[in-house]
Amino acid sequence: MSIGNSPEDERPFEDVSDVSEEARPSVGTALRQARIAAGLTVDDVSTATRVRIAIVHAIEADNFAPCGGDVYARGHIRTLAKAVHVDPAPLLAQYDAAHGGRPAPPPAAPLFEAERIRPERRGPNWTAAMVAAIVVVVGFVGFTAFKGGSGDGDGKTQVAEGSTATTSAPAKPTPKSSKPADQKPAPSDSAIAAAPQDKVTVQVSAANGRSWISAKDHNGRMLFDGLLKKGESKTFQDSTKINLILGDAGAIQLYVNGKKIEDQFQPGAVERLTYTKGDPQVG
Repeated sequence: MSIGNSPEDERPFEDVSDVSEEARPSVGTALRQARIAAGLTVDDVSTATRVRIAIVHAIEADNFAPCGGDVYARGHIRTLAKAVHVDPAPLLAQYDAAHGGRPAPPPAAPLFEAERIRPERRGPNWTAAMVAAIVVVVGFVGFTAFKGGSGDGDGKTQVAEGSTATTSAPAKPTPKSSKPADQKPAPSDSAIAAAPQDKVTVQVSAANGRSWISAKDHNGRMLFDGLLKKGESKTFQDSTKINLILGDAGAIQLYVNGKKIEDQFQPGAVERLTYTKGDPQVG
C-alpha cells in the first residue's frame, strides 16, 4: 500500500488573489455598503461632508463625471470614506487603478484641505472711509472759500462780483476729492458698482482659467451649477445671502457688493464661501 497525495491534493492551486479581486465591490458600492452599515442616510453624509446629495448618489453609482475630474473625485472619495468610517487608501488605490493611475499633485498645498467651510472674511469698512473722505473734502472747500472771502472787507461782494476768480481757487481740489470715490469700483466690476444696498450681489469671473462653480440663494435654491470657461463671468443676487462653491478657486476673481475680494486662493483649491449684503466688512 503506497502512501502519497490524494487526487484532491493534486488539483491545480487556485489563485486566491484573483478570486478576491473579482469579489471585491466597486468603489461606489463599498462606500454605499459602509454608509448603510454605519446607519447613515445620503442626507446625513451630505450634511457631514458638505458634498452635494447629487454627487454622493453619483459616486455610490460609480459615476464620477459630476465630480469634475480625477483630482476632485479622489478628494470626494476620501471625504466620504472618512464620513462612513472606512479607510480611504484602498478605495483610492482601486479608483486609480481603474482610471489610469494617480494624477500628478499640484505644487500648492493639498487641494481638499480647503474643503472645510471657511469663516466669513470681513474686508475694510469702506463706508466709514468714504464718510471721512467727504468730511475732509467739505472742510477743505469751506476753508478755501472762507480764506478767499476774508481778503476783502465785504465778503458777499467778493463772492458776487469776483465769482470767476473765487471759484477757480477751490476748483483745484475738486479732482482730488473724487479720487477716494474713484478708487472704490475697479474697471472690471463696473457692471455691479451700483449694487443695491438692500441685496447681496456677487460677481464670479473666471479670470485665470476655467472652473466649476455652484451658487445657491438663502433658500438653498440652485442659481447656477456648471463650468465657467476662462474669460466668462456670472452675477448672482439675493435679498439675504449667496452660497458659493468654487471648484478651482485660484482661477476665480470675486466681486461682492461692488468690492473685489482679495483672498489668496490657491490654484485647484475647492472653496466654500457665503456672502451677505453687509460684506465685505472689517471683522
